[in-house]
Amino acid sequence: MDFPPWLEQAIQVRLDEVTAQIEHDPKLSRVREETDEAFEALFEGEDVEQTPEYAEWENRYIVSKGIENERLYMQGLRDGIQFTVSLLGQLMSEETNTKTDQTINANP
Repeated sequence: MDFPPWLEQAIQVRLDEVTAQIEHDPKLSRVREETDEAFEALFEGEDVEQTPEYAEWENRYIVSKGIENERLYMQGLRDGIQFTVSLLGQLMSEETNTKTDQTINANP
């Protein structure tokens, strides 16, 4: 199923907004700083992948990506539920208006 272009654009704008919010999240910033420090420690050794520093960097990187993905997922879930509720509310409102109009027109 293809979405109309306006909906795809609205989704992209929302994704950009949420990504920007996540980028400035204090917890994620702290984890990224720790990740960067661990990454810098990588280059102090010769066989990078075999060092404990590499394992430390890799672990911190995975944690930071996990936090980022979790936040994106949860916000997407919230947005999806809100969107669905809005659409259902709109459909129910239209259905109520249609039934009211039919009732008024049936009783002259």
